[in-house]
Amino acid sequence: MSKTGSGRKRGSSGREPSGSDVYGRGDPEEAASFIAETSGELSKIARRHGLETLRRLLDMTQLEATEWLRNRRRLS
Repeated sequence: MSKTGSGRKRGSSGREPSGSDVYGRGDPEEAASFIAETSGELSKIARRHGLETLRRLLDMTQLEATEWLRNRRRLS
């Protein structure tokens, strides 16, 4: 990957703790749903480019996130 800019990090605005990002917001169910959907899309890309080991790992990630959601909803 290439690096752009001067290599200096931007200072914190004081609103959010250091290291927090947009993906850290929401509840665990929302995070698991996002992970399941995103890993499924990434798996398709990996398959298209012949990245079989990566595809399998992404498929397992999608399966784990989907199972977590199923168990969470069943217990509710």
